[in-house]
Amino acid sequence: MSPEGSSPSVSRRGLRFAAVAGITVAVVIVGSGIATRASNGKRLQQETNAQAEPVVTVSLPARGGNSYAIDLPGRLEAYSRAPIYARVSGYLKAWNVDIGSPVRAGQLLAEIEAPDLDQQLAQGQADLLTAQANAALARTTAVRWKVLFKTNSVSQQDVDAKNGDLAAKEAIAKATAANVDRLKVLEGFKKIVAPFNGTVTARFTDIGALINAGGGTGLELFVVSDTHKLRLYVNVPQNYATRVVSGTQAQLTVPERPGQTFTATVEASARSVDPASGSTLVQLAVDNAAGELVPGAYANVRFSLPVASANLSVPASALIFDHSGLQVATLGPDNRVIFKPVTVARDQGDSVELSSGLTANDRIIDSPPDGIANGDGVRIGPGSTTVGMLADAPNSGSPPRASR
Repeated sequence: MSPEGSSPSVSRRGLRFAAVAGITVAVVIVGSGIATRASNGKRLQQETNAQAEPVVTVSLPARGGNSYAIDLPGRLEAYSRAPIYARVSGYLKAWNVDIGSPVRAGQLLAEIEAPDLDQQLAQGQADLLTAQANAALARTTAVRWKVLFKTNSVSQQDVDAKNGDLAAKEAIAKATAANVDRLKVLEGFKKIVAPFNGTVTARFTDIGALINAGGGTGLELFVVSDTHKLRLYVNVPQNYATRVVSGTQAQLTVPERPGQTFTATVEASARSVDPASGSTLVQLAVDNAAGELVPGAYANVRFSLPVASANLSVPASALIFDHSGLQVATLGPDNRVIFKPVTVARDQGDSVELSSGLTANDRIIDSPPDGIANGDGVRIGPGSTTVGMLADAPNSGSPPRASR
């Protein structure tokens, strides 16, 4: 055939090839677009699902230690305190010491005028002389009648009567002498003296004041306190009382001496619980040789008490209380929530010591979000306290950090 005759055939084949190539390119482009859209959709779905998981901060339980401290209010009292009352009635003649004065045992504090007592003593002494004279006369008479009996001048009955009269007169003389001794002892109580070494912490009388004898009707004249050593009284709650035993030491502070700490030692316990307060009264001794503490003062007392075993401490915000009881949300190896029931040993305010329910390697959620359920997946957010196990955990939101 001539070249002119082949030209239309070649043209048709070229057009057919171009059409097939165009269709192929179009199919490839459309398929690529569909695949890209599907991949983007899948990635978007994954990212959406990941964003739907709550972000939480996790930490590890801290060791609670082998001891813990409790702070309790206490009251300081003098180791020995003696209110001084008058034993005789009269008027105060003079007082020699005022409040704050140090005194020695037997030192004169005040003196009382008691004219009535003076007259009673004078009368008693006169009565004693009379009784002694009567007893002497009865003794002479009894001796004489005993001699007369030997000569049969008097009967035995008369002799016995005289001897009986002698015994009665001597008894009267002894009773009168005892009364005089009593009045002399009372005379000695006109002088008010200190019962022991200490400090005068109160004075409730003045010169010329009417004094009534005894502690029932009259006011105390002075109060003498031994302050070289003080007693500290503390009401310890019932759940701690068994741990506060004799010999336990405590640290105390008082408001008037900021920055200073004093040591007290447990001496005794009431060994009973006050039903009104649910506490046990404990007595401690405080050395006060320097006189820096005063009786009657308020004190803050801190006990460092041992625990049976080292507890684990978690933030108070990690606790969840619902119908299942007290629980803590932890994370499993796949970052899914696992609720664990726990037992609180001690509440410290911002943290809580647990006696059971957790191990030292449990990852706990510090502040579980509302609505979180057992088995829910979460993401670990920045600021988490982790150990090596968290470095390998999937979906970790931040690089691992050293344990506290």
